[in-house]
Amino acid sequence: MTTTMKPRAAAQVGTRPNPLPQYSLAQILGVWAGAALPMAALAWLAAPWLASVIQGPAAWPQAILLTLTAGLIWQFALVLILVHREQGTLRWSVLKDALWLREPQSPKTGRKGGLLWLWAIPLSLLVYAREELPKLPAPAGRDLGDFLHSAVGQEFFSGNWTWFALALVMFLFNTVLGEELFFRGLLLPRMRGVFGRLDWLANGVLFALYHLHVPWAIPGRLVNTFILSWPSRRYQSALLGIIAHSSQSVVLAVLLLLLVLR
Repeated sequence: MTTTMKPRAAAQVGTRPNPLPQYSLAQILGVWAGAALPMAALAWLAAPWLASVIQGPAAWPQAILLTLTAGLIWQFALVLILVHREQGTLRWSVLKDALWLREPQSPKTGRKGGLLWLWAIPLSLLVYAREELPKLPAPAGRDLGDFLHSAVGQEFFSGNWTWFALALVMFLFNTVLGEELFFRGLLLPRMRGVFGRLDWLANGVLFALYHLHVPWAIPGRLVNTFILSWPSRRYQSALLGIIAHSSQSVVLAVLLLLLVLR
């Protein structure tokens, strides 16, 4: 990384964040690769090996759940590493601005919060609407939704609190501490130097291409450019993307809980 990412004295005492640096194109792609390539390796190399060790009818879903959860936790760790290197601290007073973990702000009036939070409602609905778009078929055993609808999946999760807890961990790191924090919190605020006013569009494309671990989902994830990246940039708040994306996790968690309670 360049010297623009080194901490300054003000950030070292945690009083205020450093001005956010703008990554070069090489830095953007390098940080992107730091998230995308480990996920791809875990999905296509580690998961098959782990499934062969676990064996059984639910081996593939278990292996995918374990490996991708590990990859998402790594993303969270990578965000903290890069922000600490940049700001010199991980204090909340600095972290919330460094990662846009703040209330949305109107680009016209400068007003913060209030009715702007209501944007989370239509954005969440759009996340669900996106799921109704035509999808490319996923390989057998790799789609969690298909697994949950199968007799094997329903039997597997019935009374299985351990794997339910692991699924909750995955959901948490997927839409709160992993993908959204990485793309809308870390990358998006640091892409304007290269992409200008189209930084949100570039961010959405990178987010879609990041899904090398589930390439059949890439076309649908491009739609998230308008649902997650654009509003996060317009209102300078990663929390809007986190809330909208996490609404999907909440529904999945409820559905899983109903299976566990059967």
